[in-house]
Amino acid sequence: MENRFKKRVILTDEILQKIAQIDEFRGLWKGSLRLSPQTLGRLKRSVLITSTGASTRIEGSRMSDDEVARLIAGLKSTPPKGRDAQEVAGYADLLGRVFDNWKTLKITEGQILHFHKILLNFSEKDKEHRGKYKTSDNKVVMKKDDGTEVVIFEPSPSYLVKKEMDDVLYWYGEQAEKKEIHSLILIANFIFEFLAVHPFRDGNGRLSRALTVLMLLRTGYTYVPYVSLDEIIEERKIDYYLALRKTQSKHKTKKEDITPWLNFFLDALLEQIKRAKKIMEEDQPEKLLSEKQLMIYQLFQADTLSVSEISKLLQGTIAMATIKQSLSRLVALKLVERIGVTRGARYKKL
Repeated sequence: MENRFKKRVILTDEILQKIAQIDEFRGLWKGSLRLSPQTLGRLKRSVLITSTGASTRIEGSRMSDDEVARLIAGLKSTPPKGRDAQEVAGYADLLGRVFDNWKTLKITEGQILHFHKILLNFSEKDKEHRGKYKTSDNKVVMKKDDGTEVVIFEPSPSYLVKKEMDDVLYWYGEQAEKKEIHSLILIANFIFEFLAVHPFRDGNGRLSRALTVLMLLRTGYTYVPYVSLDEIIEERKIDYYLALRKTQSKHKTKKEDITPWLNFFLDALLEQIKRAKKIMEEDQPEKLLSEKQLMIYQLFQADTLSVSEISKLLQGTIAMATIKQSLSRLVALKLVERIGVTRGARYKKL
């Protein structure tokens, strides 16, 4: 594994510069953050909703952030029904545990199997295989918006899963202890290898993103719970799958090269720190908004607005689905309130 790693990582000036920018911000966040615990708690709750919605939608769920928020709020009294709701409940549970307990969670086989069990805990169809490696071969597919699937690559056969997971876990633990390889390169390699093995029958993509968050937290990137990395990946879903496909095409060959995947990973982290910079100095949740979300927020004055009215004001420049997602984000950040729960719901600035 170590020899393969050395051959497949090409450290260009561009990659080194990206890593330097991310690490510079890591130190800046630790040294300059002045947000109150109440604000950080609110941001973390918002990111839990946003990340859960984004991560499950990448895999085909159709639940909006608003629907995710209502489901999470009612979980204690109402068990989730239906595949989408069950997958959302499982990811929210897992990510919440990572956010709250990352200091005591380690990257081991037992922990990963336990994570998988938590992830699929509510999923009735996955009862037999949750917390267990796959026993039959599977494929990695990208689900398009119209529901069609495109095969990205064929991962390791089931009979090799245990060995290959043991190999990558041993390698990661050994290298993390030596500290000779930068943590971001270690994480990118581990996550790519995890996805290439695709050790479980279902839940691999969602689990890989929860593991990414855990690894980043454990290596000092403590701003991660306050800006959703899952949301950034969802926004760049096509690039995400293309990077995996390009890297996978040379996997286990003499010309292994993870540059496409490493660049995607670092670019997503750069976008994350760009958004995190906006909230460092003062308690202004609107600074967490993307460009489109900010455009929608700025439409609100004294009047209430409906989704269709917002679409008209924007002259169709932003898709209806994006408007709905943006409104859910504004509600989660308590920048606007929702009046009514039907299709005729209206929104008002707080």
